[in-house]
Amino acid sequence: MGVKFTEVSIEIVATVMMFMMVFLMPLVDHLICSKLGLNLRDGVSKNPKADDLLHLRKRILILIFIVYLTLLAYVAFFSRSAADDYLLHISFYEDLNNSVKIDYGILELIKMFFTEGPASALSHVKIVNMDDLMQVYLNIVMFVPMGYLLPYVFDWYRRSHITLKVTVTCFVVSLLIENIQLITKLGFYDCDDIISNTLGGIIGQYFYIAFAYVLVHPDFRKELRSNILWRLRSIKTAFHPFYSKLHVSRVTVYAQDRDEVLDFYKKKLGLRLKKEIDLSEDETDLLFDFGKNQVEVHCSPAYKDLPLQNIVFACNNSEYLKKNLEKYGISCSEYEADQYTGLRKFTFMGPDEVYFTIIEE
Repeated sequence: MGVKFTEVSIEIVATVMMFMMVFLMPLVDHLICSKLGLNLRDGVSKNPKADDLLHLRKRILILIFIVYLTLLAYVAFFSRSAADDYLLHISFYEDLNNSVKIDYGILELIKMFFTEGPASALSHVKIVNMDDLMQVYLNIVMFVPMGYLLPYVFDWYRRSHITLKVTVTCFVVSLLIENIQLITKLGFYDCDDIISNTLGGIIGQYFYIAFAYVLVHPDFRKELRSNILWRLRSIKTAFHPFYSKLHVSRVTVYAQDRDEVLDFYKKKLGLRLKKEIDLSEDETDLLFDFGKNQVEVHCSPAYKDLPLQNIVFACNNSEYLKKNLEKYGISCSEYEADQYTGLRKFTFMGPDEVYFTIIEE
């Protein structure tokens, strides 16, 4: 016997799904990974089969995301009947205005909230249309898992600008859904839905930070306080105005044999030889680049007993890079934990005592 979903049951399902995503899933995930000896902080795992198990975990998370998208598609499209005409609704938050009646203005209500207390302020708020209010609620709740799962499942969202990336993605997906609904006549194009969906995505990403991220990074709050204090104390320093504008562009190393340097950096690693300067018959300066990274190599047979030199790169898929290096005959060390960050790293050696360190980003 089939079950027919009503509006109330959809809202209940959406609420339960949100609760499971936000609270239950990270706890279960963290517990299982701890039992299996898997490091979720890009550090060194205790389990010798960690790479395979982490790949399996990633596939399971992607499957959960696909299930969520399927449920979202059902609510947005397949639970509806096609209308006879194209429908548009461009009034901002008309549903909310129709469902809630406030005796005073918003600013007066906020003032009352802090002066007379929450109970007194809420006594002036009356729900006059529950259906419209639940529609706004559903539009917000349905996108909370979207904002939550994007950084949880996909590394790209966690690297930088998480808030901007998630917000833009939720806005674009909501806009796409509204346009498909308009074209197929399955519902109507509603500006309120786009705003509510995007708001739900923003709430979801902060749930991710507050629960899932903090669970895996227990020192997050301590590091956040330290970063805030550092920001305040560094205001009167030379580099402060350029905090987000500076980056390490070039490293310089020394070598003896020009041909050996060219063979390693250009042919094996694939760096581009940007410029070569002959300083004398025996001395040459080589400048290699790879994206925004530059490696300057001073070559001269006069360099004897060169000290240990180190070049450090960050990589968000060090496992694949490690296999690729070994494929081209470059021997790499086993993974070990970086003493400063705890992230996993490996090293390999270039000509003239130059050690390359690759740290998981």
